[in-house]
Amino acid sequence: MSGSMFARLARFGAAAAAALALAGCVTAGEMASTVTTNVASAGGLFSAPQGEPRPIPVFVASTRKGEEGASADAIGPARYSLAIVTAPPGHAAGVIERQTFGAPDPRRHFALRQRKSLDEQDFAQTVATHLSGRVGASRDVLVFVHGFNNSVGEARMRLAQIVADSRFSGVPVLFTWPSRQTLLAYGSDRESATASRDALEKLLAELSRTPGVGRVHVLAHSMGTWLAMEALRQNAIAGRPTLDGRLGEVMLAAPDLDLGVFEQQMARLPGARVSVFATTNDRALSISSTLAGDRIRLGSVDARDEKTRAALQKLGVNVYDITAEASGVIRHGAFAEAPGVVASIGARLAEPRVEDRAQAVLGERPAPIEARPQIAAEPLPPPVAASAVPTL
Repeated sequence: MSGSMFARLARFGAAAAAALALAGCVTAGEMASTVTTNVASAGGLFSAPQGEPRPIPVFVASTRKGEEGASADAIGPARYSLAIVTAPPGHAAGVIERQTFGAPDPRRHFALRQRKSLDEQDFAQTVATHLSGRVGASRDVLVFVHGFNNSVGEARMRLAQIVADSRFSGVPVLFTWPSRQTLLAYGSDRESATASRDALEKLLAELSRTPGVGRVHVLAHSMGTWLAMEALRQNAIAGRPTLDGRLGEVMLAAPDLDLGVFEQQMARLPGARVSVFATTNDRALSISSTLAGDRIRLGSVDARDEKTRAALQKLGVNVYDITAEASGVIRHGAFAEAPGVVASIGARLAEPRVEDRAQAVLGERPAPIEARPQIAAEPLPPPVAASAVPTL
């Protein structure tokens, strides 16, 4: 998608109805009414009557073959779609309520209500429509990159759960890459992730050019952190290390990254606000470390080690030890499964910014900006290794 396309979009990005028509989202039935409800609200999250499932829009860019990524072969050019996922009214934070068998009951389970394929131009126009008229952090985009051994459906539900629990008020976008969804395909998944770098690089660049966008945040998990950092590195090599000032928070959850590789990636990203969520007893990363010849993984660093702490301080990265929040046998998903952590991530994304306070101006008099929803969250523990990161 060229920059000229985004220039054309800028001329009519505020016209939500026209963009919806161009995007093909005004269709018969539930999809149209859901997609067009509250797309420009400052709150961002779609509302639902008391006791009813809450719809959450999830944009998807995928390098998998087939409508739902049935094949595990990367094909390069991304496919696009918009899904409406519903969260059950009794949803418990940190949990993706799923049915044991059969079809989901939307009143008790997360469910896929609707899905619509989009071409590349439709995708850009529909994202612009969802951002149109918003203020503050509601203008932001959150790109989620899943990890090893994930299906499209699992990743889509995970992002919807993160949006619900963090109360993220912007536009969520899932980038999904081919996974064979078997524990014995670690090497194959790594190659597939690598083959998807160009598509993610392009997606991030294009989202940052969307009319009305605030910041583009990146949340990546496990093997997906390698893919995300490589895509950001490629944008940096192309002369856009901060996506022209639009790059927001870069959050790496349980990163399956070699510390030496991470140092090289960070060298290309001066000024980036990067946070690492680490768990010292993560069994998945322990296996990955063994496969890598016992090289330490970034997501399981022990910040009490002086050499490790010094290296992280030099990089200017905030590292949060969430070991105490991890549960279960594998302890690899605490960033989304621990209610306090995911809520704190949401609070971090909603932090006021200087440019938000001066966003809407009538003549010389600032127009009022609607207050963001309050987020009840326990603060994250202080980073175990941090240094001042330049503000974009």
